[in-house]
Amino acid sequence: MQTVTIDWDHPADPKPVREREHVRDYVTTGGLDGHLWHGVPTLLLTTVDRATGRTARTPLIYAEDAGRHLVVAAGWGAAEHPAWYRNLTAHPEVRLQVGPAVLRATARTACPVERDVYWPAMTALWPLFDDYRAAAAPRELPLVIIESLS
Repeated sequence: MQTVTIDWDHPADPKPVREREHVRDYVTTGGLDGHLWHGVPTLLLTTVDRATGRTARTPLIYAEDAGRHLVVAAGWGAAEHPAWYRNLTAHPEVRLQVGPAVLRATARTACPVERDVYWPAMTALWPLFDDYRAAAAPRELPLVIIESLS
């Protein structure tokens, strides 16, 4: 079996210009510009593409609980799960940048009980998550729990 080396240091950035600029500002300023986006905290999640093995970086709104980071696979209310979510279900080891900190972590989908506990906190932070959930129906928007390995 061939060992594949994952290049965490050179991830692909999002294609939409607005998201790509957000990521570039976040990275170049160590999170000083970009950590807060429209008044809410964001992190950069780097996942491994399930098909190619290449890494890709995505900015996401997050909440914290007991040292864990919580994100929603909303995909702006699209009918399908976003690529970053499908990637982490295939390869749960991820990298996070939260402000200036870069962390190794693992990600998993919250169980129904965890989802019920955390969903109100996520919608309090970003009320549009409820709109995205309605637009995506019948797809349920996964809530993802990310735990640092560092």
